[in-house]
Amino acid sequence: MNRILLCFFIIFFAFDTSANAPYFHDVKPDKGEGIYSLLRKYDLMIHPCNKEKFLEMNNLTEKSVLLTHRSYKLPIYIYAYNGKSIRSTIGEDNWEKAVRIKKYNETILKKGARRTDYKKSKILWVPYHEIGCSEIITETLPSKNSTNNTKKEKEKPVINTTKSSDKNNLYVSLFGEKYAKVKILDRSLKDKVYYVVAGHGGPDPGAMCNDCLGNKDLCEDEYAYDIALRLARDLMQHGARVHIIIQDENDGIRDEKLLKCDYDEKCIGKLKIPRKQKPRLVQRAAAINRLYRSYKSQGIKYEDQVAIFLHVDSNSASKQQDVFFYYHKKSKHGKKLVRKIRDTFQAKYDRYQAGRGYKGTVKSRGLYVINYTQPTTVFVELANIRNKNDHKRILMESNRQAVANWLFEGLTK
Repeated sequence: MNRILLCFFIIFFAFDTSANAPYFHDVKPDKGEGIYSLLRKYDLMIHPCNKEKFLEMNNLTEKSVLLTHRSYKLPIYIYAYNGKSIRSTIGEDNWEKAVRIKKYNETILKKGARRTDYKKSKILWVPYHEIGCSEIITETLPSKNSTNNTKKEKEKPVINTTKSSDKNNLYVSLFGEKYAKVKILDRSLKDKVYYVVAGHGGPDPGAMCNDCLGNKDLCEDEYAYDIALRLARDLMQHGARVHIIIQDENDGIRDEKLLKCDYDEKCIGKLKIPRKQKPRLVQRAAAINRLYRSYKSQGIKYEDQVAIFLHVDSNSASKQQDVFFYYHKKSKHGKKLVRKIRDTFQAKYDRYQAGRGYKGTVKSRGLYVINYTQPTTVFVELANIRNKNDHKRILMESNRQAVANWLFEGLTK
């Protein structure tokens, strides 16, 4: 008798688990729809592992053509909603994740990607990245018109570095004591959003020039960061909304020639930067994309949101190179923007170093942050860290400020 009861319970629970186990949604693409456009339709480009899972499940490559008569599995888990809560439905007691999943279902319903409300249909869609990926950025942005001091508002993370302000000035502690007060000159960029990203950081100093100044080392991330802060300050002076993605709360804008190498930078001021390269890039791209989507929901278009990545190259010590630029090959606006910046540098060199010539280039390139960052993206290589002539561009405080000013001018033409 006991053996019969045991078999009954095993069969019952096996059936119960199967009935409630999530499965992947499948769909047939529309005519002319490619991999990226299909994933965008279902709001799955927020995290690159969604694309990787899609390719893996369907035995595809990035160059594969989707066939309209074939069904493809999407990286979206389908759960039977229990009518109580998202957390109990998916078996995870994570309030922030539940809020993101709720918002996801509401967003794709509004877009027409699904036809029914999850509460009425008892069908919950959960994007793969919420369960199967790492390095998910949980920050959300308050609405444009939010002014009340609710509990939700109090709990929002510090993404923007502005600590306090008055009508004509901002106080940004991240810039350091000398430069913290930012005078608002005008509001010409009030409807623009910029994500300023200094390359590398945390455990990764980037390119280095060992013993370049006596027995001192030069680290790429320190010089890229100083110019990033100067550029951010320029943008803020004209009313732009600026997010400094990689932050070092101790450094500020520095006027020294030698910028000491350290390893305490964090992503959006609070997230530890991973040691491995791909998780680092995933982390900052995801941080930008979440902010981008929040602003987009407020009506701020793709063309009015720009992510600019600043790096210092490492090449042969004998190779002098001018500032050069990369953009996404399919972004017409990105290409137009980097050409404007390049032309600005050309004009400045013609004016201040007549006869020298300027050889900065503009090219498309499939770098990770260019491919996976959703706003218009500009990638800048500022100098060759190993070349002594290029050192003048990054070691002298006045030249770092000039580079920031010229980047600002090109971005805002």
